[in-house]
Amino acid sequence: MGFWKTWFSTSEAVATNKTTSFDEMSVEATGNSSPSGDASGTTRSAERIVFSTERDIDLYELEELCDAVGWSRRPIRKVKKAIEHSFLVASMWQVRGNKRRLIGFARATSDHAFNATIWDVVVHPDFQGQGLGKALMKYVLKKLRSEEISNVTLFADPHVLDFYRSLGFMSDPEGIKGMFWYPH
Repeated sequence: MGFWKTWFSTSEAVATNKTTSFDEMSVEATGNSSPSGDASGTTRSAERIVFSTERDIDLYELEELCDAVGWSRRPIRKVKKAIEHSFLVASMWQVRGNKRRLIGFARATSDHAFNATIWDVVVHPDFQGQGLGKALMKYVLKKLRSEEISNVTLFADPHVLDFYRSLGFMSDPEGIKGMFWYPH
């Protein structure tokens, strides 16, 4: 398929470790983003935004994040199972000193060879409009590409289609139409 080849052809080198550290990728947060000294000359730690693929996520903290954007509640046991069975789990954290707060999340399922589907992309409303959702998606795509996944799909609500289009996603590329089956 020509679409997928052109969309994912890149000469960018990508790391290939499967396990990643919590501080693998960080970006400076908007606002208080640089260290500042206090009167004694010591440096106060800055606020950072970090990305991780570790799966150690407090499910209740994830539920609070989903509540903040108005998503319907899902049973915790099923969310846990979905995370456990995902190919990739990416989280985005606000870090201030030794405190961290979950502010973004996404996961992907995959056949481990060619295809992946991204699910549950969420960014806390306090952090939307700052480019962090795009950074999270680029992080997820980079991780999928490092595993040589070449076809990436997702499902999106109508009000976020432009967001995904800005990242290069297309509706129905090359006339491909999705189909769904639901139990009666």
